[in-house]
Amino acid sequence: MVQSLLALAPTFVVIAFFLLGPSNWPRHKTWTRALTCSFVGAVALRYIWWRLTETVLPYPADGANFYWVWIVFIVELLAFAEVSLFLILMSRYVDRSAEADRLGRAFFARDQSGLPTVDVFIPTYNEPLDVLERTIVGALALDYPKDKLNIYVLDDGRRQWLKTFCETRGVVHVTRRDNAHAKAGNMNNGLEVSSGDFVAIFDADFVPYQHFLRRTLPFFSDETIGIVQTPQHFFNVDPVQSNLGLENIWPDEQRLFFDEIAPSRDVWDVSFCCGSCSIARRKAIDAIGGFPTESITEDLLSTLAMLNKGYKTRYLNERLSMGLAAENLTGYFVQRERWCQGGIQTLYLHNGPLRGPGLNLFQRVMFLPMSWLVQYLVRFMVILVPIVYLWFGALPLYFTDVGDYVSNQVPLLTAYFLLMLWITPTRYLPLVSSAVGTFATFRMLPTVVSSLVRPFGKPFKVTPKGSANEASVFDGYTFTWIASLIVITAAGLVINIVPETSRVHGSFSTVAALWAGINIVILLIASLICFEKPRRLFQAFKVDEAVDVDGTTGRLVSLSLDKAVVAVSTRTRFQSTRVRLSINGFEPMRSELRQVTQRRGDISRAGDKQLYYLHLHFDLHGAERDKMIVKLYTGRYSQDIPDIDKVAVSVNLLLRAFGRTRTA
Repeated sequence: MVQSLLALAPTFVVIAFFLLGPSNWPRHKTWTRALTCSFVGAVALRYIWWRLTETVLPYPADGANFYWVWIVFIVELLAFAEVSLFLILMSRYVDRSAEADRLGRAFFARDQSGLPTVDVFIPTYNEPLDVLERTIVGALALDYPKDKLNIYVLDDGRRQWLKTFCETRGVVHVTRRDNAHAKAGNMNNGLEVSSGDFVAIFDADFVPYQHFLRRTLPFFSDETIGIVQTPQHFFNVDPVQSNLGLENIWPDEQRLFFDEIAPSRDVWDVSFCCGSCSIARRKAIDAIGGFPTESITEDLLSTLAMLNKGYKTRYLNERLSMGLAAENLTGYFVQRERWCQGGIQTLYLHNGPLRGPGLNLFQRVMFLPMSWLVQYLVRFMVILVPIVYLWFGALPLYFTDVGDYVSNQVPLLTAYFLLMLWITPTRYLPLVSSAVGTFATFRMLPTVVSSLVRPFGKPFKVTPKGSANEASVFDGYTFTWIASLIVITAAGLVINIVPETSRVHGSFSTVAALWAGINIVILLIASLICFEKPRRLFQAFKVDEAVDVDGTTGRLVSLSLDKAVVAVSTRTRFQSTRVRLSINGFEPMRSELRQVTQRRGDISRAGDKQLYYLHLHFDLHGAERDKMIVKLYTGRYSQDIPDIDKVAVSVNLLLRAFGRTRTA
């Protein structure tokens, strides 16, 4: 008993530190973050020193197992390096909203004629009209003098229908003879036909908010700023949220980067352009010879090339646009494989982090694609270690006793998980986050290897979006990997229960069994992501507004481009399914009442405990449709999930495992 308490003492110290310190500290203050990250770094250093001196160096050179111990340790060293860089990065944080306020007052105090000119680039290749119209209409609604603003639709698909649509909206349709250098080449062609002082870039599926330019342009008062990047938010659920049945209770996968990591990168001057939802100084673009074409991620390389010339990238962490997240697993992996390959490509380029001039040592280190290179290898090794032990008896370390292991590894895991829960409280849960990373491993690890061997072997691929991307498929490849590993891990546990077939002996067996059990749970959750659920092309926004339906007052609770859901009293009656819906700011809409649902509600202004929910469908055209796009997509509503309901996440995962879902 005493020995057990002594073994757990370091873990109790870690828990006490977080209970007495970070849980009572503001998480965005530099001193609190620096102190907390330093503490976790010390715990990690203690662990890695124990691993080297007590579990690796003492291991005898007795054949294959000796090399296995060193392989596992080298992978852990890589993980330690990645975590160390992460802790350094996250030890600081900056919120530039107040700076945007201050700079904005001075910037827009000048006469309108003195404001700079802005070109908006919308690069497109094969996106359908239902995607493009939102972006084009949103760009036209930007709050900026129209004589200072030009919209360019850069069409590498050379589509006549898009040219016609652009002409009806008064925007410039640009094509070229070939598609050389993909998106970067397309935007460089746009530079040749435009002349604005600044270039704002929105991918074909992103809609700018009306005040985008008013919040970003003032940062360019500093002549050293080359790019201002803003976060990417989404109006649809990504395939991870959807396939796990967590649509309304779990944030999209990119929130951790855009909400937490990107602001910390900015304060260290290692922020980078993410392409869409950014604005660049044309003078800086000209200084680097246009958008770089050497990499399939021209956005990251643009940042590095500008740093070579003395221009920095700023990050404003405000929701200033909305777009489409990858809508199915095909698009999900097309997107991430491109990011991974592009990041690794920079290692081989003259203006990358290793060879680019003008970068200091810290910037070189922070722009290394460590996360891409390390995370999937580490996750695969975590799955592999108990399997190798249970089947072959190969120890991953020189093992003394369970107490020693508990005293050193458990405090590290506890410290890391508590840090993540404190520093990213609404973006992280250990089990779910680990499962999502594990799911991606089986496709991304081969991409990492192939990108290291042949970094320029794969061409640029556009992420499929919208009505051109309706197929939902079962990811059989990933599921086969996951199912096989579950079976192998479970079988390894079973054969070691029976003394006649047992391959392992000693106290590490207890650790391996617990490790294997956790792996099976994580793999089971990851397997659920392989099963795609049906999706909607047009996402509805939750609203709460007074509306009128054929003279009856109701509350608008949900709205999309083609449908409204209105809550009314159960005493309401209509003469026909053809009704007129009146929303403030719009002409009365002819709508079809296709469905009526009933459930308890708490928004009835008449005091009713029961409400009818009218599902009204309509078809808007021309100016009224444009007004609805502006209303829905340019800043009034969002699909953000402000907090994580841990109980709801657990319940929904359990239901999803049995083929059912219940979203909040």
